[in-house]
Amino acid sequence: MTWWKFVGLAGFFGTPEGAAAVRRAPRPRGDYTPAEVTARLHERLAESRAQG
Repeated sequence: MTWWKFVGLAGFFGTPEGAAAVRRAPRPRGDYTPAEVTARLHERLAESRAQG
């Protein structure tokens, strides 16, 4: 088997494996109200400013 056939077969069989790795379950997210999100962002901004 020539090298280009081997590379082609590896690419053909590697594509579904790569797609399976990308297609993961999404991370669980909490249900936050807009006010909670805003408050958390303000907290993070204050922390980053305090650190310098």
